[in-house]
Amino acid sequence: MKIIVVSKHHGRTRSFTLGGWTRALLSVCLLGIPVGLGVWVNQELKHNEGADLFTGDSARAWNEALSDQENELKEARQHAQEQLSALTLRMAELQARLVRLDALGERITNIAKLDQGEFDFSQPPALGGPESTALGEAYQPPEFIEVIDQLTDQIADREQQLDTLEALLAKRKVQREVFIAGRPIKKGWMSSRYGRRTDPFNGHIAWHNGLDFAGKKGSDVVSVAAGVVTWASERNGYGKLVEINHGNGYTTRYGHGSDVLVNVGDVVKKGQVIALMGSSGRSTGPHVHFEVYKHGRAVDPAAYIHRTIR
Repeated sequence: MKIIVVSKHHGRTRSFTLGGWTRALLSVCLLGIPVGLGVWVNQELKHNEGADLFTGDSARAWNEALSDQENELKEARQHAQEQLSALTLRMAELQARLVRLDALGERITNIAKLDQGEFDFSQPPALGGPESTALGEAYQPPEFIEVIDQLTDQIADREQQLDTLEALLAKRKVQREVFIAGRPIKKGWMSSRYGRRTDPFNGHIAWHNGLDFAGKKGSDVVSVAAGVVTWASERNGYGKLVEINHGNGYTTRYGHGSDVLVNVGDVVKKGQVIALMGSSGRSTGPHVHFEVYKHGRAVDPAAYIHRTIR
């Protein structure tokens, strides 16, 4: 390889001849300088870019943002866990209440001797009705919320049934309390029946409006049903009399007592002691004269002594 050099001022020329190794070295130098310069520039640019990206302020901001996100995620996880625990506890409480309500309902049904199948607490309530236009797709809640809703509905149904049972039992209890039945004494015997009889004082045939129960003086006289006392003092022919209004048109009278233990306006219970047996008024000895009035008319008390409520 020959290189010719021409002088600018004198026009002279000089020539150089390069060997094989000289040519190779010159080629490497000529090619290596731009390549090396490019690599150096690229490294400088990367170094400056990294320095700008990861300055102290930028790194601190990234770390704070990541820390805030981690804290928020931790709080959200803890809140969800607390809610799940509360729902689990609530579901357990509802299940326990439902078991108690079912047991109570079955017990009340047995005690009340209601018809079998009228209140079946072991089966879901009967529902129905004609098919109507759908208002939308059925909502699919999470499983645990569905269970809680189901339990809530079951408890509401049980409470409704128990309310009905309570009303029936209350009505039955009231009916039983005001139901006229039984004898007006605890100890004694029937000495005179209702209807025609011979008057013990004059021997004439007379009408007897009640039943006479003889016994020991001072023994208890009891009310045959619950009611309100409308008379509690002396009355012509009856001696010391107690009269009780039981409602529904029924009234009872208890005469010839030795002592009256109630006052007008008192509310008495079935079987409550209202007087003591005596012989006051038109009487031949210790006994209680018992009368039953239905809508103002005297009826035979014997029809009410042995009857039972259905």
